[in-house]
Amino acid sequence: MESPFSRLLSARLVEALARNGNYGVTIFFVISGYLITSTSLRRFGSLKNVSPARFYAFRFARIVPCMVLVLTIITTLGVAGWPHFRSKGPTSFFIADLSVLTFWHNVLMAKVGYFNYGLNILWSLSVEEVFYFTFPLLCVIVRRPSWIIAIWIAAIVYGPIYRYRHADDEIRFLYGYFACFDAIAMGCCMALLARWRKTRETENYLSGAARNVLQFCAAFLIAWIYLRKAIGDSSVIGPSLVAIGAAIFVLAEGWWPPSPAASSRLRWEPVGWLGRHSYELYLFHIVVLALMRNLVDRGHLASEQKPLWFLVFLVLSTMLAAAVARFYSEPLNQRLRLALIPAK
Repeated sequence: MESPFSRLLSARLVEALARNGNYGVTIFFVISGYLITSTSLRRFGSLKNVSPARFYAFRFARIVPCMVLVLTIITTLGVAGWPHFRSKGPTSFFIADLSVLTFWHNVLMAKVGYFNYGLNILWSLSVEEVFYFTFPLLCVIVRRPSWIIAIWIAAIVYGPIYRYRHADDEIRFLYGYFACFDAIAMGCCMALLARWRKTRETENYLSGAARNVLQFCAAFLIAWIYLRKAIGDSSVIGPSLVAIGAAIFVLAEGWWPPSPAASSRLRWEPVGWLGRHSYELYLFHIVVLALMRNLVDRGHLASEQKPLWFLVFLVLSTMLAAAVARFYSEPLNQRLRLALIPAK
């Protein structure tokens, strides 16, 4: 007899919740663009003062150590023949790892398809780092914020055009540079808009009620697009609408007036911790998942067992991310910053 829990987690509901995970990457890109731009404005004062050398040094110290570690783990286990770490087809680990380290892994995937369960998630790192390679160059070469914004708006406009032109190629419309640059550019523009509003002398902040309404509407838009249909059936406009929803959400948060008392009441430390360690979670969750898939055949799991295994996966991924952050990435990040970035 089917249990109430099984009926609740019907196949249709589970499919609707699980099929569009790539929209989560779209939201991440928006948040990333917002945070990188906001941090650069705080660090350098304005876009025209951005130092490429310091910008790249900060990125290198944060990105490379963890990336090298996860590549070492996946490559070692793959060469040793562990299932879910091995590559399919003729692509060697040398080429695969090189594509990750030099940020064209998504291009390699477009040529050879999905070839490595552990490595293929790193396509998003290639997209993000190529965008951020251009970030300080635009600031130095273009200098005028209005022109920089115009370039980012051009990326926003071209995003759905690119996806339309490649709508029959899943890897290109999901993972191509120009398929994703629009989301990052939206986040960058929202950070500039939030900064501009905060520098006005008049009362420009949203009231708490207005912010809540905006964020509710943005979250509703994201949820509606997410659940409405599979991303493959909405490859052109779906990612743009999800990115717009995420951009509105972060912009509303950016307009909220600073209030230490309010922030102390509303702060939820577990969520803050997850945000600070999102990079470690992003890289190392796939190691945990691949290892679990080697141990457990998900096809033989009953419906009642899957939520428990999902909880185990979340706990183990969080524990591994915490260990990597505490004993490896954070100490190395600080040492590299001291070595690469001269003190003022």
